[in-house]
Amino acid sequence: MHSTFFNLNSKVMKNYKNIIGIDVSKLKLDVSIVIQSDAKQVTHFIVSNDQKGIKQLAKELSRLKFNLPDCLFCFENTGIYSMPLAYLFSKWHYDYCVIPALEIKRSKGVSRGKTDKTDAKDIAIYALTHTHKLQLSSIPEADIAKLSLLFTEREKIVKAIKLFETTNENEAFIPKEITKVVLSNNKKTVLFLKKTLKEVEQKMKAIIENNQQLKKQFDLACSVPGVGQQTATYLIIKTKSFTAFSNWRKLACYSGIAPFEYSSGSSVRAKTKVHNMADKKMKSMLNMCALNSKKFDQEISEYYTRKTAEGKNPMSVMNAVRCKVLSRVFATVIRGTPYVNVKKHLS
Repeated sequence: MHSTFFNLNSKVMKNYKNIIGIDVSKLKLDVSIVIQSDAKQVTHFIVSNDQKGIKQLAKELSRLKFNLPDCLFCFENTGIYSMPLAYLFSKWHYDYCVIPALEIKRSKGVSRGKTDKTDAKDIAIYALTHTHKLQLSSIPEADIAKLSLLFTEREKIVKAIKLFETTNENEAFIPKEITKVVLSNNKKTVLFLKKTLKEVEQKMKAIIENNQQLKKQFDLACSVPGVGQQTATYLIIKTKSFTAFSNWRKLACYSGIAPFEYSSGSSVRAKTKVHNMADKKMKSMLNMCALNSKKFDQEISEYYTRKTAEGKNPMSVMNAVRCKVLSRVFATVIRGTPYVNVKKHLS
């Protein structure tokens, strides 16, 4: 849902004279320029989606006599296809915003048809009408970018190991003279994948160990009961070293564990529940943290028992536990001191 490479910072938006919407595809960039004083006046051109094309984009804007510091660039989050733009704009100190495609789509209202040219214009119009709430984007530091790539590779390897290990189930149902055709190669593949997994995890550990700030945040996050090394690493990646979210509640919303009310008038009164738009990986990891915390943390265990005894829905209580774990991690990292289990010390 959300790319690791694009994170929000706290830089204040200014009054831009020109808004530039860019529709990003694999091979090309459709560029639409909207002038703040006259939104109906739109200039459009196309460049290739590579370093040469992006430099050509800057030259074209200069040729059209646009002052680049007075321009706000806006484009959708399209993963790796957006990376050349993000890195060069950051290098050149251009102001830009990376926005989820769904947010722009829902802002358009009723529309018919679709072209890259109209998409670029829609992005520019969105930025023009929502400048008051936009925040400038930035790329993460090199170590976090490396961690993100390694974490993604680790996820692929773990899935591959599980997939190849299912071949062993054949031994229980199929004669050995038949299964031996694949089992030998399968074992070699699994061994190779496990070796590669270990290497990837060692590289991730080395990056954290060699970065003083990341090491401190990692240790603080792991001091919270129930939080493991992979969850701590993923939190560092997704929060851009705990700078992308101003408080834990915003992070809870992003993670899909913040409950929202659903009501309308006097007749519609649905249950308060979490929203489906979320970082599913983060939510899954926080769920495992909550289960571990309920099992090993006396305070959380007593909280869960008390709330369920009061008649609360067990799943609702578990979601509250997820929020508690996340708030503890955020508090320990921001405070800069390890988590202290007061209940354990008093008992």
